[in-house]
Amino acid sequence: MLSENIRNLRKSKGLSQEELAVKLNVVRQTVSKWEQGLSVPDADMLISLSEVFETPVSTLLGESVAAQEAEDLKAISEKLEVINLQLAQRKESRRKALHWFFIILCAVIIITFIVLALTDNAYFKLDFSDPENAVVGTLFHAFAWTFFRAAPIALIGTIAGIILTRKKR
Repeated sequence: MLSENIRNLRKSKGLSQEELAVKLNVVRQTVSKWEQGLSVPDADMLISLSEVFETPVSTLLGESVAAQEAEDLKAISEKLEVINLQLAQRKESRRKALHWFFIILCAVIIITFIVLALTDNAYFKLDFSDPENAVVGTLFHAFAWTFFRAAPIALIGTIAGIILTRKKR
């Protein structure tokens, strides 16, 4: 078990027997003997091995590395699944919020257009010799003038937004 764990951990770290031997200050043949089960490292060497492999000594001594890696992969895949689900939910809620924003904006544009179209353009009836009326009338006229020119473009944009953010089946 120890010999298999040393071999599996060494290979998973991408180390050759020679590279591991250099890190542990032993000869390559010592690492080879450990992996073949012909000898075992002493307690100090086990601690050095665990540091090189970044794994607990208990893993070196008893737990199967392959089983631990499978459990780790399973845990990681479960976490990734949860994260993907959360991201999908967040994306869906943003899509819904954006969809409703476009619907409300479209309604506001249509209502404003109707209100401005049905009003008698009160700014024409104001006495522009009065400075307050002149400012209010000019501001209202500027708003109406700008709105009637920008509303069709904004309405097309909001309708496109509604279509693009609708739920796909």
